[in-house]
Amino acid sequence: MKRIAVLCGGRSAEREVSLKTGAAVAAALQNRGHDAVTVDAVSNLPGQLARIKPDAVFVALHGRWGEDGTVQGLLEMLEIPYTGSGVLASALAMDKALSKVVLRSAGIPTPDFQRLDPSTVDCTVELDPPLVVKPNREGSTVGITVVRRPEELAGALAAAFGHGTEALAEAFVDGREVTVGILDGEPLPVVEIVPDSGFYDYESKYTPGRTRYLCPAPLGDELTARVTEVAEAANRALGCTGASRVDLIVDAEGTPWVLEVNTIPGMTPTSLLPKAAAEAGMDFEALVERILRGARLQA
Repeated sequence: MKRIAVLCGGRSAEREVSLKTGAAVAAALQNRGHDAVTVDAVSNLPGQLARIKPDAVFVALHGRWGEDGTVQGLLEMLEIPYTGSGVLASALAMDKALSKVVLRSAGIPTPDFQRLDPSTVDCTVELDPPLVVKPNREGSTVGITVVRRPEELAGALAAAFGHGTEALAEAFVDGREVTVGILDGEPLPVVEIVPDSGFYDYESKYTPGRTRYLCPAPLGDELTARVTEVAEAANRALGCTGASRVDLIVDAEGTPWVLEVNTIPGMTPTSLLPKAAAEAGMDFEALVERILRGARLQA
């Protein structure tokens, strides 16, 4: 039995999702015999950890201050082993524009993009519609808009800047949305995401019954292999470790385009990583235990 602090909640726009992930993870660890406690990282995290004295930390914090390298840096300084990617990989993956620069430098297909700051509201966005506008450093499709006409751009920018000081404009790729979970460098079965609304937004993600998940994705052997290969390459390029998830769009020509890499995948009842693990024969508790076994210091 180990004393495990499950970090969740926090202050990002994904707080509620993170609380659900943390509760599910803590319950799974307790069922496996661990002394697991949830820690809401909304305030005085060093003080809370000092009181708990955990042997390891399971990071279930989504979004800023949890998925961006900040809490990883704190845990390195406190010398507490933790799950997931290290400081640099976390920071890179969370910054969508920077991660796309790294992906392109590695020859990995990713849609054209433009980093935006608030002054762009009065300037020209170089990409033509259709395009996607989203916060540069958020997840869970928070603040995201598909812009199909020029007159929709101002509202999309306002929504994105409501969640940070930078936004990302990205060329819209029409195709099949898929995701590949990667566990300790090994890919899990590909999941295809089919939202009823036609767009995988926040409601589609977290409302049961609003989206169908096909696992394994019916892509055929050749395309499945290609999608998996690209996902693994993206994961390696950013230096991710532990559990991660690569989101992609497969266009009509069969090209997989990497949208982003998530270093703290969701672990809620509708989350994608547990679905892929289940297809690989790993139930939720076994998945959580496997992730915990990878807890370490990485600096």
